[in-house]
Amino acid sequence: MKSLSPTLLVVAMTAAFPAAAQSNEELLKELQALKQRVNELESKLQQAPAAPAGQAQWGMTPEQSAEFNRIAAKTEAAEDNMIAQGLKGLKISGYIEPTFVYNQRQNRAGFQFLNQQSDGYYYDTSFMGAASLDFLKETDSGTLWHLTLTPNRGVGAALDGASIIQEASVSIPLSDDNTRLIAGQIPDWSGYEYQQPTLNPFTSHNLLYDFTLPVAYTGVGLDLKSGPWWIRTAIANVNAAIKNPGEKSPSWAFRADYGKDEFSGAGFASVIGKTANFNTGKPTLSILAEADGYFTRGDLTLQGQIAYGQQKEGAITPDANGNWRDSQWYGISGLAGYMFTPRLQGLVRADYIYNRKNGGGLFAYNGYSAVDEDPTSSTYGQMVYGNDDRNGIGPDLNGNVDQGANRYAISVGGKYAFNENTTVKLEYRLDGADKAVFYDVKKDEYRKYNQMLATSLVVAF
Repeated sequence: MKSLSPTLLVVAMTAAFPAAAQSNEELLKELQALKQRVNELESKLQQAPAAPAGQAQWGMTPEQSAEFNRIAAKTEAAEDNMIAQGLKGLKISGYIEPTFVYNQRQNRAGFQFLNQQSDGYYYDTSFMGAASLDFLKETDSGTLWHLTLTPNRGVGAALDGASIIQEASVSIPLSDDNTRLIAGQIPDWSGYEYQQPTLNPFTSHNLLYDFTLPVAYTGVGLDLKSGPWWIRTAIANVNAAIKNPGEKSPSWAFRADYGKDEFSGAGFASVIGKTANFNTGKPTLSILAEADGYFTRGDLTLQGQIAYGQQKEGAITPDANGNWRDSQWYGISGLAGYMFTPRLQGLVRADYIYNRKNGGGLFAYNGYSAVDEDPTSSTYGQMVYGNDDRNGIGPDLNGNVDQGANRYAISVGGKYAFNENTTVKLEYRLDGADKAVFYDVKKDEYRKYNQMLATSLVVAF
């Protein structure tokens, strides 16, 4: 990644005109004036006649030489000041993404931006409507220090409902820059889709991203690069910043990418270890695996992903004796994009998850069925079955509770680059299932599909 590397003129201007005393517009004017003056000096130097034999060759008049020396002194002072303040090698970036969403079954339509994540993770909210500020610092030794702040809509908020930390990590070179030790809180690296709206072409995310993958890893690992290969691996907590009492087993996360050429590549990611289980109240073994790939050439972009997962005692519906059963699922997602103009891209995405076994259950989506412990209830002491009726996960509660719903989603839309910093997105999304698992809050009934319309404005720097 590129770090901040001021030119001679920029640092000279910084030393001469403190940023605290002037606006950006004033600094720009000073920079332009100083640049023009240096150009004049260089032009005069090139046009200066050769000195007679035996006479010293100045190349500049004494006044011009003094002015040039003054600029050089300011440059050195500004560079020393940047080093002293820790600004050398620092890159700051960020974005905001105000979003408008219409959800048919939730009977709501309106703007959502920086809303709390404490009520749960849903495909019509996920990480949409975020604001983020990113700090990346590279030291002279090659160590990378990375901190990303994303209030309410980032990884931290998804983990505990309160943290504003999206990423807090370090990357330390070992034998060379291509062999690094990594540590900290690192967002999940699985799949073809990115969390950031600057990199994700749609406003929403695909089903595999939302329901079959981890959110983040907290631990330590290695980052290795060799030719077309890029490998990352870590021993870490999955979706947890700290282990609870009685929890001792870390998980192993792995990702390998192969860049065939400048147009195409493929990747594989997996997670093996004990992760949160809301049925049992304690972590149980999960096994996740996915493969993804991309092809981008000319105006055409193609991306795809397949996934498999299972979790011990993670199914939504227990057996007849009340024992929790294992969950298991398979999924596929594909995206196609075409640039109709250099600024306008048309998009289509299709997803499918097979999730029928034992009433369904996806990664970290369980805990909906429980024994009724209310002594005043007519079902006191009995198992009461449930599902996630907003995301459409689990069984039809009016049908066979031993079979979960198979889910699909189709999104069509586009994005338009208004300028180099601003992008407008529009998306229509149809979510469906082979069972009635979407709760209609207005009609108080379950349906097999839901419609969503989303648009967002992404402004980045």
